[in-house]
Amino acid sequence: MAYSLSYGTASATLISIVSLLLYLALRRGSNIGHIVGPPSPSWIFGNALQLFLPSEYGDHEFNWQKVYGSFYRFKGCFGEDRLMVSDPLALKYLLNSPHVEHAPIWRNMFDLLYGEKSVVMTRGQAHRRLRGALNPAFTAVAVREYQPMIERAAQTLAEELEKSPTQSMDVCPLLSDMTLSVASEAILGYSLRDLGAEFVVNNSRVVALAASQSRAQVLADGIGSHIPLSFFRMVSHLPTTAFKAVRRVNYLGYQLGRQVVREKMNVVRQGLTADTDIYSFLLESEQTSKVLSEEDLVAQTVVLLLAGQDSTANTLSFGLLELARHPEFQARLRDEIRSRAGGHDGAYDDMPLLNAFIKARYGLKWETLRLYPAVPIEERTTVEDVVVPFTESITTSNGESTSQVPIRKGTLISLGIASFQRLEPLWGADADEFKPSRWLEGNPYRGEVLGPYANLLSFFGGPHTCLGCWCLRVLEMQVVLCELVSKFSFALPEDSSVRKCLALTLIPVISTGEKGAFLQVSRIHEN
Repeated sequence: MAYSLSYGTASATLISIVSLLLYLALRRGSNIGHIVGPPSPSWIFGNALQLFLPSEYGDHEFNWQKVYGSFYRFKGCFGEDRLMVSDPLALKYLLNSPHVEHAPIWRNMFDLLYGEKSVVMTRGQAHRRLRGALNPAFTAVAVREYQPMIERAAQTLAEELEKSPTQSMDVCPLLSDMTLSVASEAILGYSLRDLGAEFVVNNSRVVALAASQSRAQVLADGIGSHIPLSFFRMVSHLPTTAFKAVRRVNYLGYQLGRQVVREKMNVVRQGLTADTDIYSFLLESEQTSKVLSEEDLVAQTVVLLLAGQDSTANTLSFGLLELARHPEFQARLRDEIRSRAGGHDGAYDDMPLLNAFIKARYGLKWETLRLYPAVPIEERTTVEDVVVPFTESITTSNGESTSQVPIRKGTLISLGIASFQRLEPLWGADADEFKPSRWLEGNPYRGEVLGPYANLLSFFGGPHTCLGCWCLRVLEMQVVLCELVSKFSFALPEDSSVRKCLALTLIPVISTGEKGAFLQVSRIHEN
């Protein structure tokens, strides 16, 4: 959910309450009341606190799936009926239907942070044109050019870990800085310093806001799901800390993009050798330059820099936590890494254990992202009446059996990505377990291909599947894990209490409720 970036302040909540009154006055009755689901403990919050603020993310959601199946109704704020969907056939339909779009809360947040001309916000032909022009820069072959740069960033990270005065440290800030550095250099050809102190500071503020969650934010988000974009744009100009930081990142990113594009266009016009980065590739490519204008590329700067930055850092944090929880697997992985030639010339793809930990050899079947998808729930809304099919028949509250459900325009639907990736009929009885070896034992997924990357929805699916940035993120995870695991051992501190929580994305948090992943990090010396 998009709590922190959208609202999270008393003034925004107050304005949202006004919107709630308008919403209640115009609201139509639900047509999904016959779908079974968990009882609601509260009219104000419905099941939202159980879903979004449990002790640990999934405490209720994963249990509801076992009890009510992969297609059930739950209550949002103020008694609103919503749907939770993790059924593969229903997900496939919802991800591909032109009548289902991002819920207003997400659409509003994307507009504020990335801008209306970003590939995230565009629709139809405009979206297809942008994706077609951008994708060539993110193929596996193109991304491989950035491997030396990622290796340097990983080595710098290892040096920072080695300089730490204490064995127990929070790895989240270091990983976040590294992923922003990699994104900046790979996409723009700029170092972290080149981004400018103001951009980096405001990016850190946005990341911190995205890692917060509260009852007030859940309430405001429930209201915000019905606020039109035009109204939200007015609200976003309030002088609150959250809105100011997000607006500033958007403005600075746009100016940065314009500066970078002008510099690189001058290089192209003079016939000089272009830098090895994504923007240079796109501007130098004759095929891409015919489709993608300079203004188009400028408008993508913030989304390309930030969309996967902190989510990659969070995934790496969860990965290191799992290695600390499974020391025997960590030791086997270290032996494998050390037996290979450092990962150069494609050797990363020849490490079965590493690829089982991150991805399978023949597809992006990530065990870490299976259990820790960056966005475990994505909110969608129907913009027309639709009829949603699902894999197996369900029994409604009136005792009828059906394999499809009519859903009225304006219904909010939660796509249960994390729930789908734990469905026992699809992934096995041990679906809740961290088990990298499942990817070495044949096909770990029983069912029709759904996601574009080996049946996982960690990068979504359908026309708005994430750009090829996933190739960059995959390589980044491979390189970083190889570098760190070969040089350090990771263990849990005695008082470790890290748990997973949902804010804007899935994050690790410590006992105080703050984002963090403390690990005992010990340098391994060669014999």
